Amino acid sequence: MNTITANQLKTKGVSAIQNNLSENHELVITVRGKEKFIVMDMKHYNYLRECELDAALHQAKADYQDGNFITENVEAHIKRIS
Repeated sequence: MNTITANQLKTKGVSAIQNNLSENHELVITVRGKEKFIVMDMKHYNYLRECELDAALHQAKADYQDGNFITENVEAHIKRIS
């Protein structure tokens, strides 16, 4: 994964991000030598969000098939989660 420093970002601005994202999907920004932030373009971010939603849907379907769910009215639900 490609990295830039916070100083490079400060001096070069968004162009430092754009140049690095043309080669990779993600860019790590380091602060004082430690990895602190990840930057990615919106297309890749939306792809990752879609993957998360697909995984959640798959898990919900598996839970339903395994009978891992509760059927209850609203009052019982509120009482159980409170």
